[in-house]
Amino acid sequence: MLRKLRLQIATLLAALLVTTGAAQTEIVWWHAMGGALGEKLVEIAEGFNDSQDEFVVNPSYRGSYAETMTSAIAAFRSGEQPHIVQVFEVGTASMMAAEGAIYPVYQLMEDFGTDWDQDAYLPAVVSYYVSDEGNLLSMPFNSSTPVLWYNQDALTDLGLDVPTTWQELEEAANMAVDNGWQCGMTSAWQTWIQLETFSAWHDLPFATNNNGYAGLDTEMAIDNEHVINHVARLERMAQNNAFVYPGREGAGQPMFLNEECVFWFNSSAGYGGIHTGANFEFGQTMLPLDTDIRDEPQNSIIGGATLWVLQGHDDAEYEGVARFFEYLSSPEVQADWHQFTGYVPITTAAYELSQEQGFYDANPGTDTAIRQLTLNEPTGNSRGIRLGNLVQIRDVMDEELEAVWSGQKGAEQAVNDIVRRGNQLLRQFESANQ
Repeated sequence: MLRKLRLQIATLLAALLVTTGAAQTEIVWWHAMGGALGEKLVEIAEGFNDSQDEFVVNPSYRGSYAETMTSAIAAFRSGEQPHIVQVFEVGTASMMAAEGAIYPVYQLMEDFGTDWDQDAYLPAVVSYYVSDEGNLLSMPFNSSTPVLWYNQDALTDLGLDVPTTWQELEEAANMAVDNGWQCGMTSAWQTWIQLETFSAWHDLPFATNNNGYAGLDTEMAIDNEHVINHVARLERMAQNNAFVYPGREGAGQPMFLNEECVFWFNSSAGYGGIHTGANFEFGQTMLPLDTDIRDEPQNSIIGGATLWVLQGHDDAEYEGVARFFEYLSSPEVQADWHQFTGYVPITTAAYELSQEQGFYDANPGTDTAIRQLTLNEPTGNSRGIRLGNLVQIRDVMDEELEAVWSGQKGAEQAVNDIVRRGNQLLRQFESANQ
């Protein structure tokens, strides 16, 4: 009899567990973050799941940024789309053009009555992802900006100060090579940093129509003497390893961590990997200024990604997405994410909390990205870049720059070819979205 009672109790408990599980509404989140960043992302989702019992967010790693975006588009066409997809900033124009496929974040948050204020987000972050009317279309998540990382031990040995201009940086990189270093300087994400952000930092147009914000009939505009001279400088530095091209995206990190290169251009989000991987004193500083162009820098632009909500799901599920975004934007979550990764805090409150917690005092330089982004009121040249087919245009820029580093082309020819080929891709996008 007792055994039968125990069995009935166990059956009842199992039924209750199944019922409880079934009552939770699942939210699927496709993302492009592996390694430690991916683990931290999962930790955020688990924190939300533990904070309430109505919804469960299930993150799913889908490969690189480009692979994640491509797979989400394919899934939408087959009716199997996730609720949330992480899309890098170069995919913004493509996502905006996909009318009927996205659920604008500002509308989502209003529809479900969340305690949400767009003005709480950093203007430099929000401006990249708003509509022509100024409404936020996707949820900021991992926003970063390029900075210059340096090996402080090497600078001390060489008797050098941290360079603030390109003229000083070239001189320091040459001195490093002359003193036995394999490489003076290297750069991750050469298109984003050495062309896109270089232009914004010096208030130069990357493309017409305010870098694509003002219309689809946009044309490339980097075929100016300043950008050509910059590429020529890197070409000159490459001849004696003062500049070494490591490969696309973030390929240069081992060269910096293994103390082959004194300087490394990379995202501010490189902080986590450098903090754990460097066996030397390092620092980060603002991007160098070419004083032949300007006396003062303008502001840098963001990279990273935002979270886009896809159409085709039930209201109950969208309520869960809105609740999750509310949690994600909280000062505590954002400050923790910022301090762990080096991505900028997406809200003013998270930045202020990091200040109150003493993070910047304990880790000098970790506010560099925020200071760069907020240095001046953005102009049409420094607000950001919103071009159709920007993923493909970046491939073109990579190919042409690689031709310079390998000695196959000169700087002027390569830049002119970027403009020519880039304009072809812009016309294709314009034709497909008229």
